[in-house]
Amino acid sequence: MQYPLEINFKVWTIAPKITVTNADGKVVFFVKQKLFKLKEAIGVFADEAQTRRLYDIKADRIIDFSARYNFTDSNGAVIGGVKRKGMRSLWKAHYDVFDHASSNLHIEEENPWVKVLDSLFQEVPILGALSGYVLNPKYLVKRSDGTVVMRLEKQPSFLSRKFIVKPIDQLSPQEETQVLLSLIMMILLERARG
Repeated sequence: MQYPLEINFKVWTIAPKITVTNADGKVVFFVKQKLFKLKEAIGVFADEAQTRRLYDIKADRIIDFSARYNFTDSNGAVIGGVKRKGMRSLWKAHYDVFDHASSNLHIEEENPWVKVLDSLFQEVPILGALSGYVLNPKYLVKRSDGTVVMRLEKQPSFLSRKFIVKPIDQLSPQEETQVLLSLIMMILLERARG
């Protein structure tokens, strides 16, 4: 991957679609969420025309605050997953990234006060629409020992949401895929926020 990666999606669409582009502007992933599913089902494609499916992301249960989202490749083999840390995520977004069974990577919101201010700001009539431009959360991907390996930063925007992904430390190719799919799923789950 050629970093930094840019993740874009429109806020006011019925079916969320995310485009991930590399430093050269080439589409790396195109993500489309299926509507009206009791269990979340998301397709990850190599291009916007959706001609080649790379991965699937599926919830392990019907809509739940702490569901695990499993990643499978185009052959149906499980390559990892991500799970929100239920009550812990009320104060500050926290997700565990899994390989097949265990979790050694975690996504954490860098500053929980951004989440609190965003919630309050969105309640103010008219001004609440500006929260996407004013409040910009940052997320860190860490190993279990606390080493930061990747950073996701929201960029100021009005009608769409734009995030920049930058590597900080080395990841294996499998870990990199797990982290990127986890960040995409986290963005879909947290998209209601600024």
